[in-house]
Amino acid sequence: MLADLGGTNTRLALADAGGLRRDTIRRYRNDAFTSFGAVVAAYLEELAPGPVKAICAGVAGPVLGETAQLTNYTWHIDAADLRRATGARHVHLINDLQAQGYALDDLPQGAVQVLYPGRSAPDDSPRLVLNLGTGCNVAVVHRRPEGLFVPAAESGHSALPHATGRIGALFDHLAQAHPHRPIEAALSGPGLSNIHDFLTGARLSPAEILQSPHASATLALFCEVLGRVAGNFALHHLPAGGLYLTGGLARAIAPHLPGSGFHAAFTARGPYTDIVRAIPVSAVTDDAFPLLGCARHLRQRLKD
Repeated sequence: MLADLGGTNTRLALADAGGLRRDTIRRYRNDAFTSFGAVVAAYLEELAPGPVKAICAGVAGPVLGETAQLTNYTWHIDAADLRRATGARHVHLINDLQAQGYALDDLPQGAVQVLYPGRSAPDDSPRLVLNLGTGCNVAVVHRRPEGLFVPAAESGHSALPHATGRIGALFDHLAQAHPHRPIEAALSGPGLSNIHDFLTGARLSPAEILQSPHASATLALFCEVLGRVAGNFALHHLPAGGLYLTGGLARAIAPHLPGSGFHAAFTARGPYTDIVRAIPVSAVTDDAFPLLGCARHLRQRLKD
């Protein structure tokens, strides 16, 4: 069994020796259930798959050993509870961005939209996943002889970069509600609403902003901030193999990036400008791809 737990929705699916069974994917709103265990119970009742050998759950929050806590929702996940509920012998909890990173080598054809081609790089070059959704986080993906290695991170709660002018004023505005100035206060669905509120004084949902013909200034500022932050991440990890933007908000923002201030802000790195300009930037369009990463993680772990 595979699970992708976000701050708003949870997806479950089954996998067998042939890989992810896309016909078994189900999506559930978190607020319709009291716990992740209740979601699992509803899923098993619907599909009746028989014995579950192993579970891998990608959780949008920090994972500590065999427990995890969603950052933007109240659920606490415990591997021991999942073993008791399903009979699964193997239960692995990983960060949701780790799951996304593990998926990069298994994406179906057409699942990657190239926004800036950059330059080709050796196959063993690091790659970087940057997720924009209910929250924000990154994962760096390394190829090793034994398989992919994707360390956990909680970069969305690291601080926004120093800025002056209009962007500096935005960050000061965000600090009123978020004193530690986390990146996801600007770069997330709620962050998009925060930026619109800063510019207009009106509080709209991300969907309303994306559909509004009068929100171009909000989208432009969001794209510029994204470029600044993503450029910093690029210097942290040097992902010559590419930057991959993921998540529902990333898919919605992707059409607005070309022609915006994103790439200029992303590549404005002084003596390292050419290095960052060479990094390809793409958007992943497959909504279910974290489940592919959970499947790969299980294959690698069960092989040991």
